[in-house]
Amino acid sequence: MRIDEGDQISASRKHLVFAYYITGHGFGHATRVVEIVRHLIAAGHDVHVVTAAPHFVFTTEIQSPRLLIRKVLLDCGAVQADALTVDRLASLEKYSQTAVLPRDSILATEVEWLNSIKADLVVSDVVPVACRAAADAGIRSVCVTNFSWDFIYAEYVMAAGYHHRSIVWQIAEDYSHCEFLIRLPGYCPMPAFRDVIDVPLVVRRLHKYRAEIRTELGIGDDVKVVIFNFGGQPAGWNLKEDYLPDGWLCLVCGASEDQLVPPNFIKVPKDVYTPDLIAASDCMLGKIGYGTVSEALAYKLPFVFVRRDYFNEEPFLRNMLEYYQGGVEMIRRDFLTGRWKPYLDRAVSLKPCYEGGINGGEVAARILQDTAVGKNYVPDKLSGARRLRDAIVLGYQLQRVPGRDISIPEWYSLAENELGLHKSMPSVEMNEESSLAKFCTENFEILHGDLHGLSDTMSFLKSLAELSTVQDPGKNTEKRRMREHIAAAGLFSWEEEIYVARAPGRLDVMGGIADYSGSLVLQMPIREACHVAVQKIHPSKQKLWKHAQARQLAKGQESAPVLQIVSYGSELSNRGPTFDMDLSDLMDGDKPMSYEKANKFFSQDPSQKWAAYVAGTILVLMTELGVRFDNSISLLVSSAVPEGKGVSSSASVEVASMSAIAAAHGLNITPRDLALLCQKVENHVVGAPCGVMDQMTSACGEANKLLAMICQPAEVIGLVDIPPHVRFWGIDSGIRHSVGGTDYGSVRIGAFMGRKMIKSMALSLLSHSHQLVDGNGFNPDEFEEDEIELLEAEASLDYLCNLSPHRYESVYAKRLPESMFGKTFIEKYNDHNDLVTVIDHGHSYGVKPPAQHPIYENFRVQAFKSLLTAQSSDEQLSSLGELIYQCHYSYSACGLGSDGTDRLVKLVQEMQHSKVSKAENGTLFGAKITGGGSGGTVCVIGRNCLRSSEQILEIQRRYKNATGHLPFLFEGSSPGAGKFGYLKIRHRFTPGQS
Repeated sequence: MRIDEGDQISASRKHLVFAYYITGHGFGHATRVVEIVRHLIAAGHDVHVVTAAPHFVFTTEIQSPRLLIRKVLLDCGAVQADALTVDRLASLEKYSQTAVLPRDSILATEVEWLNSIKADLVVSDVVPVACRAAADAGIRSVCVTNFSWDFIYAEYVMAAGYHHRSIVWQIAEDYSHCEFLIRLPGYCPMPAFRDVIDVPLVVRRLHKYRAEIRTELGIGDDVKVVIFNFGGQPAGWNLKEDYLPDGWLCLVCGASEDQLVPPNFIKVPKDVYTPDLIAASDCMLGKIGYGTVSEALAYKLPFVFVRRDYFNEEPFLRNMLEYYQGGVEMIRRDFLTGRWKPYLDRAVSLKPCYEGGINGGEVAARILQDTAVGKNYVPDKLSGARRLRDAIVLGYQLQRVPGRDISIPEWYSLAENELGLHKSMPSVEMNEESSLAKFCTENFEILHGDLHGLSDTMSFLKSLAELSTVQDPGKNTEKRRMREHIAAAGLFSWEEEIYVARAPGRLDVMGGIADYSGSLVLQMPIREACHVAVQKIHPSKQKLWKHAQARQLAKGQESAPVLQIVSYGSELSNRGPTFDMDLSDLMDGDKPMSYEKANKFFSQDPSQKWAAYVAGTILVLMTELGVRFDNSISLLVSSAVPEGKGVSSSASVEVASMSAIAAAHGLNITPRDLALLCQKVENHVVGAPCGVMDQMTSACGEANKLLAMICQPAEVIGLVDIPPHVRFWGIDSGIRHSVGGTDYGSVRIGAFMGRKMIKSMALSLLSHSHQLVDGNGFNPDEFEEDEIELLEAEASLDYLCNLSPHRYESVYAKRLPESMFGKTFIEKYNDHNDLVTVIDHGHSYGVKPPAQHPIYENFRVQAFKSLLTAQSSDEQLSSLGELIYQCHYSYSACGLGSDGTDRLVKLVQEMQHSKVSKAENGTLFGAKITGGGSGGTVCVIGRNCLRSSEQILEIQRRYKNATGHLPFLFEGSSPGAGKFGYLKIRHRFTPGQS
């Protein structure tokens, strides 16, 4: 329900006692609590604030004996390595130490304390255990927030592997004990709460006017002022005088006492009242948090922000800020190197247009008072459509682009469709293809290549054509348009040729993590693909973004080659939508920079690390093929391959990028060689230790066929037709997967450790055989000549998959340890001989399961391939399914399973063995986790019939009922990049024409 602005909160007839818990994360929570508490105290109530924040945050604004501060830390928020970087693993570890291990004593202490103060209501912003303590004490509780810790920590758990996964569930359970949620603008999805009441912005009031503050600070009206505000973090910034344009002054918040600042920077006291400084400033420079964003919007102060890493609240606040034309993003490297001028100039030209309410503190206080005296706030019974609208938070709502629903989360498209609110468009209907094709040919002259009848390619060209008509983003009529589309519109010179490449993701049918051990793999290119448009242009003709222009001017350069990239869909993973660099930055003297330096270069700013997948292709072409790039490059990436699903979104970006760049520069690279080059991008520039099957499938695959490849290193042995009676589906578990994650890397290391041990054992046995030589030669009872040859081959084993299962079982299985510490292995074996992973001395690695998995998987894939060509029968399908199940459980033995993928596999099994399915001779036959494991997508094999599709939809429904996540379904196939080739196009119209 919506609470509108109202009158000042009236004094209650009853003196009330509130216990207000504040999370131990930053000052933003404390500052908004101050405003609500101020109104409660003004109404005659006592408020006990439970916080770890400094007292001055409260006492600067409230001087009253009714304010009682209790200094206690009951949660830790997000641990920050510095003002811009959240340490995800440390956050979970500290939360565990702060709130999980002492949980019983915390609950006992808080229940006793709440009873001792005779609290009428517990308010939490947004401490999980406070809600549970209130319930145990028999006191009602209410939460006030724009985000909840279960949502924030959910992404951290993905990076933590198996550790601390129970934390998120416990937090959500604690929140469920609260009466309702008072939800602040810029909110994140918070499904743990049952009922929601929306209020206006909670903002601290101003004490002084702009002129008064400036007079006190001795700042003239002609001076431009920027307030430097990073949430009170004393980060020891290295600030220099030339960071500010002439005529500017910077007010620095949170500076340490010993920090030296230049004369045009002024350190302000830690207890300064920030809203007054905001009123005196012309713009703000800092990181995004609720406090800074709400006050910037309320007082119409332009906000230049630098992205934080791994804090899931930020995208929602950022989009609200930009929606009201109040935000400018500063690239981190420009922030750290002092290239501030173009961003500050842009900021002061903005006219923030937020006109909403700013009396949320007053409104929230009235709701809390009414709740404490017994009033029940029962929200309207919401329809499914209303609940869906609430789910589509502002951050996602703004991303809708006609014809490109992939810009928003899958759950949104599917839920809309389910409710009948919107006809989703994952693909273009047949009757629309002709109009789309006509639109493409009317707008573009296709100088080379073929559309291949691919509707997604037609849609991409349509979006390209629409870019040429994008208007000035400063106009009010354009404020809904995504910033990335504004940036993309300025990428290309529409009179010049543009090259377009397409590369699909892949479904790992069989082979998976055995690729780096030399296995045969069977992979299917999926329907979802990445499109990349590239234009090679003389530097003098390239339209540079303002900060890129400023960078070149600072270097004294004119018309130097620049790489500019725009990536669509950036908000889905909180990454920057644009990236640019001087191409000379990829050089180290007269040679390309090393891969090691490149990895460090792109890792500096996690919000832009994605650019390594794209720009890394240029460095690899320079390094491996000696290509030199003398012209500027403009590049647009538009991928429909969902990230983190285990369907090779990264490989599709790499392959499409390199294909388009190669085409634009006249490079003739075979699909196989291109895949190997792209693997170097991922292994060495990105730093993800993947095998080569992903890139090979994306480059060499064909629609409706399985690519059969022996990964030694990448020998395509053919394309296997999928029999007409067989069908494969991919079902997303909703659990994010990453080949850069800890589990995948540890399993790969364990496999290479196992190979080294097997080689060492074989060498030892071989040495033992030579010691048995007597005057008449070898002892025939001990070693036959063939045995010697086998041991010699195994002593020089290059790939684990070249060891047969029976040899592994007969000679090595009992000798191989289950696990081993990295330090122990290094001391005994020196090195595991894997160029893309590093052994951690203090980590214990599984050895036997990761080593035996590829040995058996290679055999399973060979059998699977042979069975596919066998005569159609139930026995054939059952055998194929059994091999897939065996693969799944072998993954699990390696430690690469997940609750979500296991649940999906179990649902397939239940469906397969149900009475109805048996009566119909079965339709689904097997399922397995895919790719790097630990989440991602499950591959399902079944009979190609309508009943199978119905059962797949039923599995989707059951999974959603059990988990709340409606799985994305991968169906269909499409050609690889090699088969697609490339398009060379030229716009038929000048910009601005329709």
